[in-house]
Amino acid sequence: MARIRLKNLCKSYKGGVQNAVKDANLEIADKEFVVLVGPSGCGKSTVLRMIAGLEDITAGEVWIDGTLVNDVPAKDRNIAMVFQNYALYPHMTVFENMAFGLKLRNYPKSEIEKRVNEAAEILGITRYLDRKPRQLSGGERQRVAVGRSIVRKPAVFLFDEPLSNIDAKMRVQMRTELHKLRLRLQTTFIYVTHDQTEAMTMGDRIVVMKDGLIQQSADPMTIYDKPANKFVASFIGSPPINLIKGRLMRRDKKIFFDEGKFQVKLIEDMSPSMLNYVDKEVILAIRSEDIYDKLFATEASADNTVRATCEVVEPLGSEVYLYLSSGKHNFIARVGAHDRPEVNREMDLVFDMSKVHFFDVQTEETIV
Repeated sequence: MARIRLKNLCKSYKGGVQNAVKDANLEIADKEFVVLVGPSGCGKSTVLRMIAGLEDITAGEVWIDGTLVNDVPAKDRNIAMVFQNYALYPHMTVFENMAFGLKLRNYPKSEIEKRVNEAAEILGITRYLDRKPRQLSGGERQRVAVGRSIVRKPAVFLFDEPLSNIDAKMRVQMRTELHKLRLRLQTTFIYVTHDQTEAMTMGDRIVVMKDGLIQQSADPMTIYDKPANKFVASFIGSPPINLIKGRLMRRDKKIFFDEGKFQVKLIEDMSPSMLNYVDKEVILAIRSEDIYDKLFATEASADNTVRATCEVVEPLGSEVYLYLSSGKHNFIARVGAHDRPEVNREMDLVFDMSKVHFFDVQTEETIV
């Protein structure tokens, strides 16, 4: 069992960053894969290091399987951590790097060999056991770093941006390998990244952080479809969600969003919760895949049609990005590969109003 509980966890540095982590509360279930994601400096790695015991806790508590571990040394927490820079000893072979922690704990030689060979087989690095780290590629070094953790058979694996130093193709491959590893080991994984694609594809649950605060904690699709605030909506998703500021207005018992150059009607189910914002500014957010070229839209009406100028057409093989301008705002539509409108010409677009989000201009919290 490896359940983690953070209670009112805080971290400040004397003479340095204050409130690097502020009042973090989080519960991680046994065998759950949780991804902490956010921009650089948001506090995600600091949280990970406090769980590992590598960072002193300013305030709050860290519990592992019902035991308060604030004062428990890192070596006694039964946690293994994989770092961004691999942290391999250059003068040691792969075998020696993977065995080093077990030797420090005085494991028998036969048990060390058994565990190293098992881990090497799982990770596909058996043929590299006699090599030095300098003879390996970035992806192979990352496997060795993971293998060094596996041999200890820890209750919790902590990963601090482990794929950031390898190329894009290898990152995709390593994400798959970590998925397989997690299913095979059946233990708790806590993974830190600033890459929202890694977060969406790897985690059972995503914890989005900003400025030391947890903004939202939920499964990937809830984070994507129901963001708690403007920051979460704009951080998760590629390309970023389109944000358009405008005013809500009522006409003929219907509520419209008025950008200045165009208007779109809110759907019936959304209108009641928006009544308090009539005649006020709000932020409309819509993802690129929820904007369609009217020529190819199956359902469209004047109430959700927007006229815009297509400034750039960016073909990406299976899909096309359209960079558009309308009124005071620019936005992106992600359309099918067959859709190639003429550049610098106006075109009609359809907003899927069942997929839009609205945020309060002042608080930036979700309204709908």
